[in-house]
Amino acid sequence: MANFTNKLSEDDINFIKKQKMFFVSTTPKEGKINLSPKGLDDTFKIINENKILWLNYFGSGNETAAHLLEDKRMTLMFCAFEGSANILRLYCIAKVIQEKDENWDEYISHFPIKRAARQVFEVTIESINNSCGMGVPLYDYLGQRKELTDFYDNSSKEDHIAYMKKKNQVSFDGKETKLFEK
Repeated sequence: MANFTNKLSEDDINFIKKQKMFFVSTTPKEGKINLSPKGLDDTFKIINENKILWLNYFGSGNETAAHLLEDKRMTLMFCAFEGSANILRLYCIAKVIQEKDENWDEYISHFPIKRAARQVFEVTIESINNSCGMGVPLYDYLGQRKELTDFYDNSSKEDHIAYMKKKNQVSFDGKETKLFEK
């Protein structure tokens, strides 16, 4: 049975810290709903019971940033793929912080690995839903994939910027991300 609260409990925080992966969902006013799996280590920081910072590295699209320009809502979901069954959904309002923003250094300082950073999302939790998760299958965790981090580590900041200028300024639906706009 679903249980709604409005702040993270100690059990919620411990559950989040054990997860190897989470899902992010955003939507524009019109266009495709985006649902993305995330899983790189040290990219998710719980600041307090209602505030999270999430470091987003660059990749093939930039849907989340484009969507948040139209609708600030974001849902984060964690599923137990091992251990006791649980699904934790965080219904949030999110703010995009990019390197061009004056408070970038303050936000990025929360993360040990900064290379390839595209945005930090400041996520404010409005509602939390815990549900049973008994329909989620069990999986064995084998580790993080290395291809993306190897690419980041073996390319320069200039390469990262060139990639983002080519692939991350417009969403799949043609919506602006304002990644490099002042």
